[in-house]
Amino acid sequence: MKNFLFSAVLVLGLSTPFLQAQSSALTEAFGTSYTQEGKGDYTGAIKTIKALYVDNHYETNLRLAYLHYMAGLFTESMTYYQKAITLMPYGIEARMGYVLPAAAVGNWDKVEATYRKVLEIDPNQTVVNYRLGSILYGKKDYQNALKHFEKVVNLYPFDYDSLLMFGWTQLQLGKYREARVLFNKVLLISPKDASALEGISLLK
Repeated sequence: MKNFLFSAVLVLGLSTPFLQAQSSALTEAFGTSYTQEGKGDYTGAIKTIKALYVDNHYETNLRLAYLHYMAGLFTESMTYYQKAITLMPYGIEARMGYVLPAAAVGNWDKVEATYRKVLEIDPNQTVVNYRLGSILYGKKDYQNALKHFEKVVNLYPFDYDSLLMFGWTQLQLGKYREARVLFNKVLLISPKDASALEGISLLK
């Protein structure tokens, strides 16, 4: 037992400086990549991070996913985001990043599936509720879109975008009294709002 403890202490003593050096190198690499990104040199930033790439390191995969997206390499970006999601399955940020390249390549099924997964983790995520509601509205699935807009408006009762879409969804469902109330609330935020005024004109 004593020999085991001695070995463990020895290993820790040897590994600590190594880990510190590794952490310092990674911090420096991230800093360099931010500078390169600021200059629009996404290829250089990718190479800088890849030089210290470790497959099971969440932050590195997340950074590479973003840089590949900015470089227009959408398939590669999705791959790195997926690795980050696998490493932190209850996290939301990597999933929110994943939808960017997925949308860029027009894979709306994956965008929608990702948003639904986020809402399993956090049902009150307002950005995702709004975006998923918008996707469903575009599909003319007004009944299900309504649920997502209603969720956002309940949490943020004076939010312009959500009130407007909630109003239009109510109109599409033939709920004209509710639509009028919502469009009038929008006008309190934006008194000459063209979309709200159009909606009200259709109720006359």
